[in-house]
Amino acid sequence: MAQSYDVIIIGSGPGGYVTAIRAAQLGLKTAIVEREHLGGICLNWGCIPTKALLRSAEILDHANHAKAYGLTLNGTMTADVKDVVARSRGVSARLNGGVAFLMKKNKIDVIWGEAKLTKPGEIVVGAPSKPAVQPQNPVPKGVLGEGTYTAKHIIVATGARPRALPGIEPDGKLIWTYFEAMKPDFMPKSLVVMGSGAIGIEFASFYRSMGVDVTVVELMPNIMPVEDVEISTFARKQLEKRGLKIITEAKVSKVEKGANSITAHVETKDGKVQTITADRLISAVGVQGNIENLGLEALGVKTDRGCIVIDGYGKTNVPGLYAIGDVAGPPMLAHKAEHEGVICIEKIAGVPGVHPMDKAKIPGCTYCNPQVASVGLTEAKAKAEGRDIRVGRYSFAANGKAIALGEDQGMIKTIFDKKTGELIGAHMVGAEVTELIQGFVVAMNLETTEEELMHTIFPHPTLSEMMKESVLDAYGKVLNA
Repeated sequence: MAQSYDVIIIGSGPGGYVTAIRAAQLGLKTAIVEREHLGGICLNWGCIPTKALLRSAEILDHANHAKAYGLTLNGTMTADVKDVVARSRGVSARLNGGVAFLMKKNKIDVIWGEAKLTKPGEIVVGAPSKPAVQPQNPVPKGVLGEGTYTAKHIIVATGARPRALPGIEPDGKLIWTYFEAMKPDFMPKSLVVMGSGAIGIEFASFYRSMGVDVTVVELMPNIMPVEDVEISTFARKQLEKRGLKIITEAKVSKVEKGANSITAHVETKDGKVQTITADRLISAVGVQGNIENLGLEALGVKTDRGCIVIDGYGKTNVPGLYAIGDVAGPPMLAHKAEHEGVICIEKIAGVPGVHPMDKAKIPGCTYCNPQVASVGLTEAKAKAEGRDIRVGRYSFAANGKAIALGEDQGMIKTIFDKKTGELIGAHMVGAEVTELIQGFVVAMNLETTEEELMHTIFPHPTLSEMMKESVLDAYGKVLNA
């Protein structure tokens, strides 16, 4: 007889394991299915280990500019790629074990294997159809294995994987995805990065700090295309000052492979082609949802552009079947997946007051040097919507804390609805902005007006003071500029 649950979640990434915990808190008998590694891509191959790599790069950058702080290093600061990678993998391993502990603590059954939907309310778990990128070794004790399982509610949280362009498919040796870029067995001398979204720019920034000659190729007119143009333009100038080469409005049309190098044919919008030879190429042209081999077609689950179609509560068109996170569409962010999962399971459990997520209030962060963070509408999108707006700006160069830190290159930009005073967008570039952005996210979630922000007291001296100064600037009241 099949083992039965109230809820089964397929996938243990940030969306899946957080949803499982919330389900258990709500008294639901819960199981989670995982085929590779607890914590999913984010914890094992994405958000967390990349930040560990970037932290090593940041310390190296500081060391190489120690003289600017009145410090002298005896000897040369160098990076040992094996040790840098080992630290990053150790961080992931520690958190991976933390997820296993949380499953046990919350009495959530872990089912090890690959799930396939056979009919509404039923899955069959078998051996993974392909080798794991990073096998869980050893498999956690006390987990269940292959077999048939049933649940009244099944939530698909299978995440996403790197998108591949025809003819430029990653091969694991010369053409890398983030998997190989995160765990290099040597430090290349030169690198082409195809795509300048968060993944591409973060790796470009990391490898540049490691002393690699990096060229970024972006199809759109601006790097980090989802960001406000003014912010991305500022970031580009700072990245180029660090030695990155950036080619926009261009595409890699062909890649020739050598014995231990690649030659990228880069075609610009006017049809001109230049060739760039480098040790390796990183393909960072986006990700696509993991919807294959789940049995979705047999059940008639509606999909669109490689993602499962859901309503505001995670429901698909098949009763009892839900989807959350990357597999359910953009924005493909870990924190979006977590919140989406909580909304989904609370709706299932009948928790009062549950409402759909407002995607306009989801922050985005890019952890390059300089960092970039944003929430809400860009200036261009606000104008395209016909909004009458006020825009405030404030420079890091006028902030005492930023100057003291030696981090005086950056800016904060705020966008308000002129009629209501509502904060509708905030955009930042500079040191630690990924930590600052949440202040504006909270403000937007509380529907804060410019008046309330102006009357909020920010501590001094801090980087956060610039947030208030940007608000003041939007209304002609800026004090320290």
